[in-house]
Amino acid sequence: MRNILATIAITLLSINAAFAQKYGYVDSDYILSNIPDYKQAQNQLDNMSSQWQGEIESLYSEAEALQTALNAEKILLTEKMIAEREKMIAEKKDEALSLQQKYFGAQGELFQKRMELVKPIQDQVYNAIQSLAKKKKYDIIFDKSSDLLMLYTNPRADLSDEVLESLGY
Repeated sequence: MRNILATIAITLLSINAAFAQKYGYVDSDYILSNIPDYKQAQNQLDNMSSQWQGEIESLYSEAEALQTALNAEKILLTEKMIAEREKMIAEKKDEALSLQQKYFGAQGELFQKRMELVKPIQDQVYNAIQSLAKKKKYDIIFDKSSDLLMLYTNPRADLSDEVLESLGY
């Protein structure tokens, strides 16, 4: 994938030389790290994630403790008692898995909260980059922090500080 992106970048730069296109790049990680609201949102998400992960690990620990107890007492229990305990263990594991999906799944609470807190900031940055590109007539703006491999960057082509400035930071 990186090779394809690098080939595309080199091709675009070659085309740039032929058609005198104006290009620049930004470092979105740098930009976002200089926005206090983004840092605050990221901290809030990290705290929620840690709390939820603790809940899930607690359930898995309970299931493991039940399994350990069952293994120790298995010789003394009837088949019915063993089946009941195995059912309790399975239910505890299912509860943990269900909670994990609820919090961290594709449409889970973490995803929803990230959309609520971080997406507006990212959209604001994207709009500022787009506005800067139109105002200064840039044809191409790369993101240095993405998977695109940039072997050399001229600091004068770095527009990150201008984007931050246009956002008021």
